[in-house]
Amino acid sequence: MIRKPNAALLVLLGCASLAPLAVAAGPPHRAAHAASANPVPPIPFKERRLANGLRVLTALDRTTPNVTVQVWYGVGAKDDPKGRSGFAHLFEHMMFKATRDMLAEHMDRITEDVGGENNASTADDFTDYYELIPANHLKVLLWAEAERMSSLSVDQANFASERDVVKEELRQRVLADPYGRFFRLSIPINSYAVHPYKRPSIGSIANLDAATLSDVKNFHDTYYRPDNATLVVVGNFDQAALDRQIDEDFGQIQNPSAPLPRVTVKEPARTGPRSVDTYGPTVPLPAVAMTWLVPDARSPDQAALKVLDGILTTGKSSRLYREMVYKSQIAQEVFSDPGQNQQPGLFYAGAVMSEGHDPNEGEKAILVELARLRTTPVGAAELARAKNQLLASELQGRETVLGRGVELGESTVLQGDPSRANTDIAAVLAVTPADVMRVVNTYLPVNRRVTVRYRAESERPKGAVAPNEEAALDAIGTPLAGGAIAPPPPANLPHEEPKPTAPLAVAPPIMAEHRLANGLRVIVARTAAAPLVSAELTVPSGAAADPKAGTSAMLTSLMTEGAGARSADQIASEVEAAGGSIGAVAGYDQSRVVLTVLSKEFAHTLPIMADVVERPTLATEELERKRAQKLNELQVSMKQPGSIASMIEPRLVFGDGRYGAVAGGTSASVKSLTRDDLVHVYKGAFRPDGAVLVITGDIAPDQAFALADKAFGGWTAAGPAAQAPTSVAGLKPSVVVVDLPGSGQASVVITGRSIERSDPDYYKVEVANGVLGGGYSSRLNLEIRVKRGLSYGAGSRVDERRFAGMFTASAQTKNESAVEVADLLVDETRKLGADPIAPAELDTRKAALIGGFGREIETSAGLANLLTDYAIYGVPLDEIGRFTAKTAAVTPAEAQAAAARLADPSQLSLIIVGDAKLFADKLKAKYPNAVIIPAAQLDLDRADLIQPH
Repeated sequence: MIRKPNAALLVLLGCASLAPLAVAAGPPHRAAHAASANPVPPIPFKERRLANGLRVLTALDRTTPNVTVQVWYGVGAKDDPKGRSGFAHLFEHMMFKATRDMLAEHMDRITEDVGGENNASTADDFTDYYELIPANHLKVLLWAEAERMSSLSVDQANFASERDVVKEELRQRVLADPYGRFFRLSIPINSYAVHPYKRPSIGSIANLDAATLSDVKNFHDTYYRPDNATLVVVGNFDQAALDRQIDEDFGQIQNPSAPLPRVTVKEPARTGPRSVDTYGPTVPLPAVAMTWLVPDARSPDQAALKVLDGILTTGKSSRLYREMVYKSQIAQEVFSDPGQNQQPGLFYAGAVMSEGHDPNEGEKAILVELARLRTTPVGAAELARAKNQLLASELQGRETVLGRGVELGESTVLQGDPSRANTDIAAVLAVTPADVMRVVNTYLPVNRRVTVRYRAESERPKGAVAPNEEAALDAIGTPLAGGAIAPPPPANLPHEEPKPTAPLAVAPPIMAEHRLANGLRVIVARTAAAPLVSAELTVPSGAAADPKAGTSAMLTSLMTEGAGARSADQIASEVEAAGGSIGAVAGYDQSRVVLTVLSKEFAHTLPIMADVVERPTLATEELERKRAQKLNELQVSMKQPGSIASMIEPRLVFGDGRYGAVAGGTSASVKSLTRDDLVHVYKGAFRPDGAVLVITGDIAPDQAFALADKAFGGWTAAGPAAQAPTSVAGLKPSVVVVDLPGSGQASVVITGRSIERSDPDYYKVEVANGVLGGGYSSRLNLEIRVKRGLSYGAGSRVDERRFAGMFTASAQTKNESAVEVADLLVDETRKLGADPIAPAELDTRKAALIGGFGREIETSAGLANLLTDYAIYGVPLDEIGRFTAKTAAVTPAEAQAAAARLADPSQLSLIIVGDAKLFADKLKAKYPNAVIIPAAQLDLDRADLIQPH
């Protein structure tokens, strides 16, 4: 399956910022290379079917110490029973409970606790489960997946707890997110007439409450069967042994006698345009989307639809970004999706508007671009850019065995043919301008669109009643099956969990280092998983040195908006034509420029990166455009409980100290920034002495050093080095509530000081944090999610910086549970240092840390990021080879002692952001000195956070 880069939707659906890290847009200034010159290496796989119908796909990779086991079931949200929207997704959660021979949550014991990971997802057409584990645990996971398929066992207590977790997930993803209702409810509900694709996959609170334990059994017996499943194994294994194990574990499982139910509803063709206005309680900026019905994923026209999608919104040289975000500035963000489903789905395009602009403006602007595409062929350079972006995205997905497994599984369940994972790119590369014009005219006629507008609830016309959409949705779907229809598990299926085999050795990446005459440190690590190269140039100065909050963040956001002789348009066009992306970002201790590109284009694009670093234009008109975008972004952030809490954290921990300001800036500080402010910070921060350039991927060290010297060898400092204040003084612990009326959930955070990165107890503190809140099996998540169902997830982290660190533990929960969750966060943090840690528990958390580290350095971008952090914080590069041993060496006593250094419970502050009327009385009874601040009066520029009267 070929996917577009998904930065836009990721931003809109969960991130605080509406501006993804990418480059500006513009016309081509260099002939685009033909996309066909960069083919995607095929995934060599074997396919067979067992007698019971189970489809088995295997792909061998001897270069990795890992293996992924995935099971894809042909059942998704469209198969939800009548009156049970969201049931397929709820059932996905149930699959992590008990089986005949496994206790509840045992999947986490045999994956995360040995250094792996697991997860699952529910789409419209399928539900997929995956594990990524060290290859010596393959037999264990095959046995476990066979257990889940043949003998799931869920009791009422586990069912009720996990159903509560799903309700918290719904609140977090839909009700607490300003645009959750728009994407997950308004668009699908109003785009289909009768097809069950119209129902939200996450369901509704009422439908989730109506589900019963017997529904779980009936659903499993109906759909979770060998002839409705595809098993995918990718990684390091012995093929003959694997085949025998699959036959033993899965071959004996029988199918029910009843046939598989299938959705046969046909969505009728649209007879005319239609528009609908929808509303949400916490909508900072209005939005609009237009949808059209398009063919299923098997259609030959899907290739052209994917390219069209790329032309419209992939990258800052895309049409809608260029016209609506960059030029006219009527939109804060644009998005589109080509629609890839088993049955005919939706193509949609839309925008989140800028302040002062109406959804109608967005609709008109999108229609103008589509009208151009109907009558004027796409130019060769623009077409090649869209194809190369798709090509690069595909390569990034294949850097890991997990990504390759997903490609095979998704192609099988959506297109019925795993080989499409290897052939779809050829279809994309063959798309012509005529193909693009044809699909626009065929599938996106102006008189067959549904327009969905989304505004704040306060804009609903007086007297208008919100439609009861849920009642209409309850009528869709097939009735629940009654009674058990699945045969019992095979009598001779192994009851005992297999033992892992001997572990495979893990070789750290080989690195080379060189220093240019001007002092620039260059580090190269060659990897060859995919023909990609990542480069990060980082300077040791960031938000901690800002004279005004957000200066470094604004500076880095402008550096790609014009540099050297290139305009913002030219930078975007050239980099994206090479299948790349370029951006810059600032943290507290560092600022970095990041380039990722097809390896054959690296020599051409590195000089563009050098211009961005050495000669940014920092034009006043670009500053004004970015200022407006940032202010819109802050409006969105101030409607999200989690985002508000994250901006408060540094103030409560560091006050007016160097780490106390909001790194991205506040409304007041952003409004006050001038070009002189940016130039001053740039001259002090961006200089070759102290900077580091890390290059990873498909490139030899000698070649990388030569290119770096050519691009950066002439770089000289423009001014004296920046001198940041060294004070990290903080405030007294406090309890702060930000009242956000209408918030669908509360964000609960405890936060305090921790260690700096150079502290000799670094590994001990990291292990202690792993026990407390690092992963699904950590204490916080077990207490808050697994045992009580109070949150979709709870965890903790420690951010070690140059002069100090910050500890944070957090969870989101329904408003009524905010105080209970706060108590659990505080109690578990206190117990960590008070009670001995059992060696067995410590071993599992150390394994999780080691496994996560291995996955981090598996991709070129992840490795570049880690090596950059090492260089900036003065960590020897060969520490990468000592991480495992140092983590494994931490003892229970050392971890317990480090808990106080992780976070002193007596010095923690508590933050709750949510609808205060639902928890304030309970909180005040426990914390009478708690300060409650209305969201409208929150002042992030002040240490006390309250606007003066």
